[in-house]
Amino acid sequence: MTINQSGWRPELGEASNDDGGATYTGNKALMLEEPLLFEIGDTRTTGVDFDAPAAGSSRLGGLDRNREIGLAGLTEPQAVRHYTRLSRQNYAIDLGLFPLGSCTMKHNPRLNEKVARMPGFADVHPLQPVDTIQGALAVINELAVWLIELTGMHGVAMTPKAGAHGELCGILCIKAALDARGEDRKVILVPESAHGTNPATAAFAGFSIENIPANGDGRVDLDALKARLGPDVAGVMITNPNTCGLFERDMKAISDAVHAAGGYVYCDGANFNAIVGRVRPGDLGIDAMHINLHKTFSTPHGGGGPGAGPVVLSEALAPYGPLPFTARRKDGHIDLIEEENAGDEHPDSFGRMAAFNGQMGMFTRALAYILSHGADGLRQVAEDAVLNANYVLRRLEGVLDAPFGHSGPCMHEALFSDRGFADGLSTLDLAKGLIDEGFHPMTMYFPLVVHGAMLIEPTETESKAALDQFIGAVRSVAERAKAGDASLKAAPVFAPRRRLDETLAARKPVLVYKEPTQAQPAE
Repeated sequence: MTINQSGWRPELGEASNDDGGATYTGNKALMLEEPLLFEIGDTRTTGVDFDAPAAGSSRLGGLDRNREIGLAGLTEPQAVRHYTRLSRQNYAIDLGLFPLGSCTMKHNPRLNEKVARMPGFADVHPLQPVDTIQGALAVINELAVWLIELTGMHGVAMTPKAGAHGELCGILCIKAALDARGEDRKVILVPESAHGTNPATAAFAGFSIENIPANGDGRVDLDALKARLGPDVAGVMITNPNTCGLFERDMKAISDAVHAAGGYVYCDGANFNAIVGRVRPGDLGIDAMHINLHKTFSTPHGGGGPGAGPVVLSEALAPYGPLPFTARRKDGHIDLIEEENAGDEHPDSFGRMAAFNGQMGMFTRALAYILSHGADGLRQVAEDAVLNANYVLRRLEGVLDAPFGHSGPCMHEALFSDRGFADGLSTLDLAKGLIDEGFHPMTMYFPLVVHGAMLIEPTETESKAALDQFIGAVRSVAERAKAGDASLKAAPVFAPRRRLDETLAARKPVLVYKEPTQAQPAE
């Protein structure tokens, strides 16, 4: 066996100055054009050369490989550089302010990462005997206790894997409770200021959906809600704080009305980070609410990473929660209650909705976040998030239309529209202009109740200096949009790629690598 010392020698392109921006290599400053692995490595190059195998009979039953595998050979530096360059093309919260509304892309304390990677948490296997994972189960159990304490609820289902999964868990609890009462209610009311996943979840669970309009302040129209309640209404799914960035002040009145009509109240708790330590949803009459651990208590989400959406439940719905769950004995041992050992103590559970007990990494990060902040720290998290959002709202409402700026302080996010932009320019153009300024765009065109919506969530972890820089950038681009600066239609001009056809990119993405030449059969 010998080590192959050959490496990749890049083929350089033709030098060109056609548009004044082309370079010999295709690179721009220190941002390098990144080819695919197959385009870097040579499929004829290997890191290790083996001697030809001795002739002998095959035991593959005629399934021998009949063509080259086509894997590119790469040296270690080539592979490391490839993935490092790719990582530099990914804008992240560790690089700068990430104003994505309704997503809370905040700094993730490194302490939480250290805890999540401790042996025993990072290496735990879901099929290990319960006696060997008492530490991991203790984390889950203690986190569950804290979630109940922070929300003022009666129980919690820890297994849902994300916010929408938690919504489904809560709705299935409502469905199970109605079945136990022998009632076949089919309608779920969803205010138009709710998250878009709410109606989808209710429909998936077999309910029909009816919208409840917002009032002029961007909150639920209480009179319209009360007028629609009746014996066919199973419940309401309401987002609080809502997608207009506002706290639903009538939440207790809404809950009382729904309960009086025999229904249940589901709260979308995705924005719990704005009220944690300040408001206990259980005191507002809520029956079920999911909490995005990865959002309120650490681990900024997005990009399809793992999440966790435990659902806190009222006393009325707790008996219907899913298995498995943890239970601490008087001697301190923690049991994992599953179908085989549930006995007759949990006859009303609607069943199981996940293979195992949840996302261990999310649990450890969330508990570390809660314990390291303490009660006063968690309260300050919410207060700082609200303070930062209102700072953005008041500093920008002079240049951007704030449709609900008159509704009082916003919560953790500020909502604007493209009203006042010159003809032909829109929210999309402002967002692309922000990329040139070095900022990831805010949430666009959501919520739907506002035309050309721009939803900005600065989070509690940004300093005043960082907010001022962001505000300055938004003001600059917004003033260009209002003045009719047509050059915005070409933005971004400094990014590695110019403006794409987003419809084609979404509906007809080119994700398949095509070999430049037909592979030849192996000799």
